Amino acid sequence: MNHTPDFSLSRRGLIRTGVGASLAALGLGAGAQTASADVTVTKRFDLTEPSYDLFRSKDTHGARVQQSFAFDWVNKFLFVATKRSGSDESDGDLCINKMDFDGNYLSYMHLNGFGHGVAFAALPSGSGTELWIECDANTSGYGTALAPIRYTANATLASPAAAAAYRPISGASEYTCSVDPVYRRMIVRYHTSAGKRIAVYPLSAFETRNFGSPPVDFKQPTISGTPQGYTLYGSYMYYLTGDAYPGDGTPTGDGNTHITTIDINTGTVTQGPVLTKAGSTLHHREPEGLAIYRTDAGEARLFIGFATGVEGDRRSSIFYKNALV
Repeated sequence: MNHTPDFSLSRRGLIRTGVGASLAALGLGAGAQTASADVTVTKRFDLTEPSYDLFRSKDTHGARVQQSFAFDWVNKFLFVATKRSGSDESDGDLCINKMDFDGNYLSYMHLNGFGHGVAFAALPSGSGTELWIECDANTSGYGTALAPIRYTANATLASPAAAAAYRPISGASEYTCSVDPVYRRMIVRYHTSAGKRIAVYPLSAFETRNFGSPPVDFKQPTISGTPQGYTLYGSYMYYLTGDAYPGDGTPTGDGNTHITTIDINTGTVTQGPVLTKAGSTLHHREPEGLAIYRTDAGEARLFIGFATGVEGDRRSSIFYKNALV
């Protein structure tokens, strides 16, 4: 169902490689199943309510699928991460597309050797944008640290050296992040020898580069399906799974894209996985990315991204949910 969105917006000590409290010191070793947090409980999105269009089938700089997206909520831009044309999956080469809220492509930035692009954040920085994104890709093409990158139109940047990257959690081997602009927090998904874990920091930790111990840290609950993105709103994490339509990408049924809500105070599932039919008639329709945004009128929205279109001409399609309970 189409819905005209209101996209007016509201305004709003360094720790580097190998520094941060250990999981053992936090009492959150590999066997921990739940969070030990005390985050004020907030409303959450009702995943069973309808989704609405932001835009469908918009061009990006390259022809490959989008991986994720993020809003600069002050300067009113959308950034879409896509795979670099001509690069192997293991290279970690990304193209960041700057777009307006109608989905019109404005400019690009190439990031070589950064990572897979499962999630990232776009933080307002004066009249510009600072991207917090994975970097220093490993041999599988996943980022092993986080870095703040000033978005620069039509530029190409190699991944920063290890000394210029941030690894706030000791023992983590891979990092991604996503921002909650409403409650001003950053959620970090990281990999350990025991599997994926979730940490949540105040946004100020990233703005000042002074991380300390995360107030929230828990083992990610087991959720079936191909992971395709995550984000945070208040006291709840949202987790996206699913695959593209099989074969040549012709729409078949409702697909298998699901969203799950996780309580960050307990580390347990609150709702879902819930099937979403957003954009079910689109070709290919591979779920790719979640993000949070709030209008000047105060409406919070959970955005859901899809890579759509035919092979060799993939497009960006983005939808949202706005019902809170």
